[in-house]
Order: sequence, then C-alpha cells, then structure tokens
Amino acid sequence: MPADTTAALVISLDFELHWGVHDKWSAEGYRRNLLGARAAVPAMLALFREFAVHATWATVGLLFFESKRELLAGLPSRRPAYTRDELSPYGLLSSVGENEGDDPFHFAPSLIRCIAETPHQEIGTHTFSHYYCLEAGQTPGDFRADLEAATAVMRRKIGRAPRSIVFPRNQTTAACIAECGALGLTAYRGNQPSWIYRERPDGDESLLRRGIRLADAYLPLSGGNAARIDPASGAAATDVPASRYLRPYAPALRRLEPLRLRRITTDLTDAATSGRTYHLWWHPHDFGAHLHENLRVLRRILICFDRLRERYGMESRTMEEAANPGRTARSSAARESTVIYMRSRGHGAPSAALHS
Repeated sequence: MPADTTAALVISLDFELHWGVHDKWSAEGYRRNLLGARAAVPAMLALFREFAVHATWATVGLLFFESKRELLAGLPSRRPAYTRDELSPYGLLSSVGENEGDDPFHFAPSLIRCIAETPHQEIGTHTFSHYYCLEAGQTPGDFRADLEAATAVMRRKIGRAPRSIVFPRNQTTAACIAECGALGLTAYRGNQPSWIYRERPDGDESLLRRGIRLADAYLPLSGGNAARIDPASGAAATDVPASRYLRPYAPALRRLEPLRLRRITTDLTDAATSGRTYHLWWHPHDFGAHLHENLRVLRRILICFDRLRERYGMESRTMEEAANPGRTARSSAARESTVIYMRSRGHGAPSAALHS
C-alpha cells in the first residue's frame, strides 16, 4: 500500500499517572502533577470536543482496575526481571490503596470511562505495567505476557482490545514491535529520526541529549519531523512516528513561550501544505502543575489546526486511523462529523479537499 498523502494531525497521550514515573518520583513528591492530571484529562477532552479532535489515549493497564483486589487478580503470572529492581512497578503493590477514591495516583477507571464516552477518542495501550523494552533483564516473552494482560483488562472494561501502542520511555525493539503485530495491534508510535531521539535504555541517557532536546522545543534543530505514513502489510504494526513532544509550561522559560508555540505551529503548517502527518504527544500529568497555561497553549495549537483544516483539508486522526486511513479516517461518518463541526463554527461546508 502506498504512503498516505493526506495532511493530518495525530495526537497521542501517554496516560500513566504514578505508574509512569514511579522510578523517578514518589507519589507524594509528584503529587501536584498527578492530582493536576485528574483535572487536566476532562479539560483536554472538553477542548477535543470543541475542536472535533481525534486523539489516542495510550493507557497503562494497571489504571483500569476498580479495586486493589481486582488489580491483584489481574496481574500477569510472568513479569519482567529487570536487572535494576527499581524499574519494576510491582514493588509498589504493597503500598497501593484500595480504590480510586483512596488512591488517585494508581487507579483511574472514572477517567478512562470519561475518555471512552467522548467522541473520536481512541483508548490504546501504554503496556500493562509501563514496560521498558530496552532495559536489561526483560525478554520478548515477558513483554508478550505484559501486553496480553493489558489486552485482557481493556477487553473487560471497555469491550475492545487496543489497536495502538505507545512504548514507555519510547523504548522500541524489533522483537517487541513484532509481538504487537502478532497480538493484533495495528499502530505504534515510533521515534523521531534525529539521533537525539534515538531509543536507548534509561541509564544510557546523557545530559547533552537532554539539553539538545530541550533546545529543539524552541529552535528548529531537528527539522519539522512530519512524516508520510506508510501502512504496514500483513500482520505488522504501522509506525506512526512522533513529530513533537509538547513540553509543559515552565515558569523559568516563560519568555521563550512564543518560540515554543511557533516551533509547533510552523511545523504543523508545513505538514498541512505538504500532505504529511504531524504527530504531537505528551502526558496528561505534564499539564498538572500549570493547567491554565498549558491549556492556553493547547488551545492556540488547535486554533492553528482549525484554520489548516479549513484551508487545506487537514484531518484529525487517532493513531489507529493514521495506520488505516482508507478504512477509518475517511469514512462517511468522519466526514459528516467534520461537516457538522465546521458549520457549527460558521465555516460553512468544508472544502473539496476534505472529500477527496
């Protein structure tokens, strides 16, 4: 199948709460961000509704459970034997609370239901346990068991298996990608092509790479990173590569905010005019500490996208839709929702490019 040439915005969110940062922060030490994420999720969903945005919420399987008892019953029998014990979340289980009301850091069924009930939102997987594919000690078999557990709990809770995956810490391997395809996943978020984004174990990260990535959020060091999606054949999963991490608002860098916004809107515009896909991603907890400022930036990005949709026919797609453009994103239902949305905002009918 040839590469898709329709301009599109893909948004994916790594929904993980404390399971995603447990090896970096204690729940209390990261409390403001984690509790703020619980306000950020419905606020972002409201924005996505307003702008008819399709998004993928790659969700850690451990967040689906209603109670600790249910969680313990749903654990995989095979778990990763990381050389570094602190990487495993299973050591946290003794301190996890009884349910979401008691422990808002490790349970999120109410937020997941909120996502599932919002139009055009895909719930994907961020693995069951925030699994690290490049860390020493784990094996492809361990990964498969983890992914099977993630699929099982998602089927029970929302009646559907995941079709898209975001690898924690963006650690991908060919063996793990092959396991994804074998288990029915059709899309994964690959890394940006620049060397500063190349996948590697956590312990191999350097201050230099981190510093250059930070600068790249404000200056075009790695280019635009929009891509043409090349749908995989057979049972393989399709790479829907990342274009830009939407870094959270930082008070110390507030004077650089215009540069951060222009970095994204310029690249988004380039994707719209060149028929490529721009994949923006972040974590809900990124918005937690400065919710108002982060939502303001997101709104401005979506206003830019709205104009590009009207002018160039740029589409909003989930990861699953980006990987299967002929079957999903261009369905008559998707086109009709765009017509209704644009008329509601006073744009009239979409341009012919939307129907091509």
